[in-house]
Amino acid sequence: MTKKYLKNHKEFILEKGFTIINSVFSDDEIVKITGLIQKADRSRNNFRKADDLFAVRQFLKEIPEIKNLVFNDTIKTIVKELFGEKYFAVKSIYFDKPETSNWPVAYHQDLMISVDNKVDISGFGPWTTKENQFAVQPPLPFLENIYTIRIHLDHTDENNGALKVIPGSHTKGIFQPESINWTTETERICSVEKGGIMVMKPLTLHGSNRTTNGKRRRVIHIEFSDMDLPQELKWAEKLN
Repeated sequence: MTKKYLKNHKEFILEKGFTIINSVFSDDEIVKITGLIQKADRSRNNFRKADDLFAVRQFLKEIPEIKNLVFNDTIKTIVKELFGEKYFAVKSIYFDKPETSNWPVAYHQDLMISVDNKVDISGFGPWTTKENQFAVQPPLPFLENIYTIRIHLDHTDENNGALKVIPGSHTKGIFQPESINWTTETERICSVEKGGIMVMKPLTLHGSNRTTNGKRRRVIHIEFSDMDLPQELKWAEKLN
């Protein structure tokens, strides 16, 4: 994966708010990753189990032995070349929408960050607290700084809930989905091959349609930043 190749992806994500890079993980690496997930203790609070979703919050903390598999040499190169030398992971989620899962996700932006506690700081809010985990909407510069990598453990297209995005919407700040002007905006379906990744700016408006082909979709979602929070706050999952 050459610097020139990644430079093209960097330019695309800065302009459009997302990019897709396939062939990042081999079939063997995916088998090892999914094997560790299967063996994990699912009784813990950060494991959510339902008929239409299995999810793990603070994924890299809950299954620490998976880090070396997730951060393979290709991912490390992508983070360095697309984001920058000083970026670190700040949030991680695993989710598995099984074959029976068939619910759409409306257009939205990812506006909340995970932090270690709740404190009153100017510019930070609103807050949410769930099972002693804290999330807050930070000032706009923090959101503009974040990159998200979505690792696809299954082939995903328009038939099994691939993300749809509005290219360029990440440049408009906090943007209400109902304000979308469909006479000027376009929609892009982001198909990703098994073992590929989607890289996205969290302010990019995104959603997904219902699954129509009965195929599962397993994704590892990791957010990265190189910004320090105010002294009273810490990232909940900071990982270099």
